[in-house]
Amino acid sequence: MADYQLSVSLKNRMNQILDASPLIPVITIEDPAQVVPLGDALVAGGLRVLEITLRTPHGLDAISRLRARHPDVWIGAGTVATLDQYRAVEDAGGQFVITPGLTRELLDYGSRATAPLLPGVATLSELMEGYRLGYRAFKFFPAEVAGGVAALKAFGGPFGDVRFCPTGGIRQATASDYLALANVAAVGGTWLTPESALSNGDWQVVTRVARDSLEAIRSLGT
Repeated sequence: MADYQLSVSLKNRMNQILDASPLIPVITIEDPAQVVPLGDALVAGGLRVLEITLRTPHGLDAISRLRARHPDVWIGAGTVATLDQYRAVEDAGGQFVITPGLTRELLDYGSRATAPLLPGVATLSELMEGYRLGYRAFKFFPAEVAGGVAALKAFGGPFGDVRFCPTGGIRQATASDYLALANVAAVGGTWLTPESALSNGDWQVVTRVARDSLEAIRSLGT
């Protein structure tokens, strides 16, 4: 199988997305009626990158609707596990794709896709497979289970030119620990969409959590 090298334009676009916001909410849409108010609340809280997971059938439609409503915000998909899902995200207007792990098929397609790919890794061996094809930005997942801050510090030794977006088990109180690392560009988490607030339709709480989380990071000079 021929090696497809990641294009410079896709690499630059992924870096642009990671630089747009230090916090990325991991959003799972259970009720389509929540798409617009939830998106509005997160954007009002200062977030500029939204990851809509494909864990429910509503993800693709949510991407299309929020892209139309917030054209100045980066909106893409998470929990993308197959090539068919990747293509569906592009058809829906998704601006990036995040996978929980990686396969050679996804890496090859992501190297020449419309939407840049942030492949998921948990080990150095997985990272090396993507690195060989030109990838220099990865999702670290599941972050807390896979070694957390200590693991990312160790990864930085042999791969100092790689940037990470850790996700999985990270909370508001621990996000700054990750962002303090030189090789962490952004942090993803579900704490930015509290289940109780979503259940009650309390969008002011969602906005406040997003704003407070960003302010906590900025107060530490991260």
